[in-house]
Amino acid sequence: MWKLIKPHGGNLWLWQISLLVLLFVFWHVMTTPGLIPPMMFDNDTQAAFFFGEPLKMGARVWAWFVTDADIYQHLGVTLAETLMAFAIGSGLGLAGGLWLALAPMASAILEPYIKAMNAMPRIILAPIFSVWFGLGMGSKVALGVTLVFFIVFFNVYQGVKEVSPVVLANARMLGADQRQLLRYVYLPSATSWVFSSLHTSVGLAFVGAVVGEYLGSSQGVGYLILQAEGSFDINTVMAGIVVLTVFALVLDSLVGRVERRLMTWSPKSGETEKL
Repeated sequence: MWKLIKPHGGNLWLWQISLLVLLFVFWHVMTTPGLIPPMMFDNDTQAAFFFGEPLKMGARVWAWFVTDADIYQHLGVTLAETLMAFAIGSGLGLAGGLWLALAPMASAILEPYIKAMNAMPRIILAPIFSVWFGLGMGSKVALGVTLVFFIVFFNVYQGVKEVSPVVLANARMLGADQRQLLRYVYLPSATSWVFSSLHTSVGLAFVGAVVGEYLGSSQGVGYLILQAEGSFDINTVMAGIVVLTVFALVLDSLVGRVERRLMTWSPKSGETEKL
């Protein structure tokens, strides 16, 4: 009996869904007036005011996608900003990481400047980008690029630097030129580092888009959340957070599929040990 309910590869999804259901049940119980005696708050309605109610949040999501169907334009804008920031930032990070890893002199010259830019809290650049690129999609994409770039850059740089000297020496002994080394040695070595950074970069691309929408926009999911905050509509705020989280997970799963497709030689991760 224990083997049937113990978490393993076959029923792991059931445990994950059960945990999510339990979290929503706990949220519902703690925020529904009359279900429990008031503890942390003066009355049993304040918990719902501060944390929202899951049923009302679900009704808001349903209205967005089905009843009113008025979120699609906003969601399309946010996803477009996110995808562009993710693609541009990842591409620049990959190119920059490869270049500096293979150019020691340029790396030595630019290292303090790159570290300084990475140490800068880049969220504060959002108002500057709004001045430079306006309140349209450009400023949101620019902010997302700055967040994604350094994550990918440092992972690619480190991945190339950790290429085995023995492998490099053997490849050169077999007559490999610089282009062949890049294709068959450096890039495969950096691939796992790249995909590791891409999983993190998906969330950061969303952060750049939503923060930019907060600071100035007339459309986007971040704009909807900002409007709801202005009217103290916590259920709509929670609904927006849930929608953004779901789509971030979808994009992350797509990155995972590409990773598994390109890294067939790598041991499968995430497998639960079978007893």
